[in-house]
Amino acid sequence: MEIKQELRITTQLVMTPQLQQAIRLLQLSRLELQEFIQQELKENPLLEEVEEGGESALAQEAPAQEMEWEEYVERFWGEPYPPSRVIRDEEVRWEDFLTRPSTLTDHLLWQLRMTDLNPREMMIGEEIIGNIDEDGYLRATVKEIAEKVDAEIPEVEKVLRLIQSFDPPGVGARDLRECLLIQLRQLPESSPLPRILLEEHFEQLKKKEYPALAKELGIPLEDVLKAVEVITGLEPKPGRPFGPEPPRIIIPDVFIYKREGEFEVVLNEDHLPHLRISPYYQKMLEEGGSGVPVDYLKEKMRSAQWLIKSLQQRQETLYRVTKSIVKFQWEFLEKGIDYLRPLVLRDVAEDVGLHESTVSRVTTNKYAFTPQGLFELKFFFSGKIGEGPDEVSVRRVKKLIKEIISQEDPRKPYSDQKLSQILRVRYNIKVARRTVAKYREGLGIPSSSERRRPW
Repeated sequence: MEIKQELRITTQLVMTPQLQQAIRLLQLSRLELQEFIQQELKENPLLEEVEEGGESALAQEAPAQEMEWEEYVERFWGEPYPPSRVIRDEEVRWEDFLTRPSTLTDHLLWQLRMTDLNPREMMIGEEIIGNIDEDGYLRATVKEIAEKVDAEIPEVEKVLRLIQSFDPPGVGARDLRECLLIQLRQLPESSPLPRILLEEHFEQLKKKEYPALAKELGIPLEDVLKAVEVITGLEPKPGRPFGPEPPRIIIPDVFIYKREGEFEVVLNEDHLPHLRISPYYQKMLEEGGSGVPVDYLKEKMRSAQWLIKSLQQRQETLYRVTKSIVKFQWEFLEKGIDYLRPLVLRDVAEDVGLHESTVSRVTTNKYAFTPQGLFELKFFFSGKIGEGPDEVSVRRVKKLIKEIISQEDPRKPYSDQKLSQILRVRYNIKVARRTVAKYREGLGIPSSSERRRPW
């Protein structure tokens, strides 16, 4: 063994606060995005809102270096989307835009049903999600869950690890430390220091003993502060975006129309501010006169550039994912719910060359106005029953169950076994009694004994 110095050149994508911001923009709803942009306009003097018909922000040339952008774009996004167009009032039914947002439980169950788990693992997953509170933390031990579902502890731990990979990042953790570590694992590769601080020095980190940490680890204080900046940029309450809200009016993020036999995707950018770099400050930075705070202006320039491009890439991703959904679900758009095709996140992710987590983020809290009505983009994803030509979407099966029950004799309501038989004989859909019971309960429909009426 020997100790020696070695010079090594490596290339890696560092997860800067700007990169974290760009990824976070994906999952913002339309209203949240508007509020975020307005806040940035207040805080960054180099940002200006472009008046209608004014100069395009992306057409501007800016002097500051765009750090890490090309590698970031290559990893997450691709080709640009077509320009939007004005939506006429007669093209939409604004009264259809009243909706209620999904809860954290809804969001997690949706992702769970997009996986390839077997029925036993699915049951364990549902029990785990049922014990996750509104902040996103698991409030039952693995042992308690195992006892509840009559499973082995390793089985529960396996499913828990899967759920901890779901969106929002950090969900399913049992404490703050684990929550932050989960989020770090889901970020692109970067310095190991934030993970080391959380795993081995969490108590000192909470007490903000930064100089002592730097001395103990034998590293510059600046490195510790950079790692702390990454950690404080994480979300301590992953479930926060899914807090309880009353019904609200939803303005679509995207419109889907049929024109000349083809479905057209149009992004709704109405009332979304278009940004540019302030020509006044840009000129000031280029001239570099005395008294000009050059370092401050350069920092704000980089921040403004990154925000403008991140917003552009957010819209491009939304467009590409929606186009892919349209390609898979054109029969539904043409004919209705009975033709909704089974579709999972992986299908769209592979089609557009994105990660599944990116597709999940960009379809959360985003709504599309279609010929069949207003739907959250997540609606178009549905598990399947059967294989090959016999496969059918779970949403269609639920719709059929609801229709069959609505037509039953209330004096002799159908049992779950009878519902299973009707689906097989009448619609050639093979669904087990236990699965029918799960879907019925998910629809909020009581059992046959509870539905029975004596008259």
